[in-house]
Amino acid sequence: MSQPRTTSSASPGAGQRADESARRREAIDRFVEFWGEMATNWGINRTMAQIHAYLYCVEEPLDTDQIMERLQISRGNANMNLRSLTEWNLVRKTRRPDSRKDYYAAEKDVWHITAQIIQERERREIRPVRQELEACASLLGDGGDGEGAATDAGRQLRARIRNLIDLIEVFEGFSDALLPLVEKQEVATIRRLMAVAQALTARSSAGNAPPDGGDPPDGNAPPDGGDPPAGPPP
Repeated sequence: MSQPRTTSSASPGAGQRADESARRREAIDRFVEFWGEMATNWGINRTMAQIHAYLYCVEEPLDTDQIMERLQISRGNANMNLRSLTEWNLVRKTRRPDSRKDYYAAEKDVWHITAQIIQERERREIRPVRQELEACASLLGDGGDGEGAATDAGRQLRARIRNLIDLIEVFEGFSDALLPLVEKQEVATIRRLMAVAQALTARSSAGNAPPDGGDPPDGNAPPDGGDPPAGPPP
């Protein structure tokens, strides 16, 4: 009869798991820090991005206390940003049968995350900007000075504002066209659209380049290869 095998407290498996756990924690710390820094460049609250990044990394929902302890943030800061993340549909609130606390879990599908961000930023930022610009343009009417008299200054200002509106509408149209493809994870279609856009860009660049790689045409060059115009006398 074989003797029962005794286990050592310092088994190789335990050491490997501890090493993996340390590396995983370091990776999470690095990801959370990087995600927060990147978000500030996009005009997004740093703490909000870090909470989302941390919840994205962990496997189980966490309560507010766990988030506060891990990220070293105040309760008010945590609650405010968790509420914003929930409103953006990037984090969902859950409950456990054995606890009265609220727990939070992040959406793990990157396509859904991207679609939500596009949708929310258009609703919260792009659309209100367009509405305000249209209100400004309507005050000018056809370029009037406030009393119905058309002026050059009024027409020029209205034209500038209309240019901004046109640009915003391009972004809105791009978002509206792209969003369904992102939601359905139409990777192949998105790549084809990118290839078409790149081909159009290359064609446009080639159209602006001089033929046969020569120098661009000289505005002072004479037509039909004639003599150049006489310069000022020496």
